[in-house]
Amino acid sequence: MFGELFSPLHLLVVLVIALLVFGPGKLPELGSSLGKAIREFKKVINDKEMHKRKIEIFTLPNLF
Repeated sequence: MFGELFSPLHLLVVLVIALLVFGPGKLPELGSSLGKAIREFKKVINDKEMHKRKIEIFTLPNLF
């Protein structure tokens, strides 16, 4: 199902449309901004998971 959705031809069409809409000068800047946003999102998700694990460790019942 998704294999047909992300074929190289579809990705090429999306790239051409983005190039026409934003222009060749703005496209690298948009890519860089998107990459930074994705990295920041992953960092927040990982930090939140680590915080959740720390809370679970400290709230474990004392077995001794």
